[in-house]
Amino acid sequence: MANNENMAHRASDSEVDAIAMGARVRAIRQMMGLSSAELALQAGLSVGVISQIERGQANPSLRTLERLRLALDVPLMVLLEGSGSAGTEPAFVRRRHARPRLLVGNMGLSKDILSPPNSEGLRFMVITLPPGVQSEDVLTGPGQKAGLVLKGQISLMVSDEQVQIAEGDSFQFPSDVKHAFVNNTEQPAEVLWIMVGPSYVTPV
Repeated sequence: MANNENMAHRASDSEVDAIAMGARVRAIRQMMGLSSAELALQAGLSVGVISQIERGQANPSLRTLERLRLALDVPLMVLLEGSGSAGTEPAFVRRRHARPRLLVGNMGLSKDILSPPNSEGLRFMVITLPPGVQSEDVLTGPGQKAGLVLKGQISLMVSDEQVQIAEGDSFQFPSDVKHAFVNNTEQPAEVLWIMVGPSYVTPV
């Protein structure tokens, strides 16, 4: 889990700068007076993963970022963009050109964050799945998850049920149940993904 942290190459200016994000994690950790081992313990990650992130050698998954931000007691967007990321824009706006993009794994799955920088309690994003790709390292916890297939088709597994979700179809389920999704088609799929709840990370 923690030792299999996702790596990915950055291909556009909108993608999260792993080096800058790592520097922010290190700065906040040091400001809190935590060692790498102490942060790793509090976040439920390995010291090696913390080291990789701080040196900008990994693009951590959203699940790992949630673990880090809870341990560091900062909003997720502080890790992704820094505390001054909002600039002159209203706090409730996210411009298209300013969407952070997280790359997950090495198969091309990406998550474009749509939530404004200061958002809490509700987060939404567009997930792009190339053909044959499935979800990795999903977040679970109290709350709800919902989505709308914008393009293509996915196979959604919730608890012990599996269903095909086509373009224009939507769904919603408790986020503390086991779930996953996969694109079994030969065409890319895009899903508007919504998460609502106080926390999205399991304690283990």
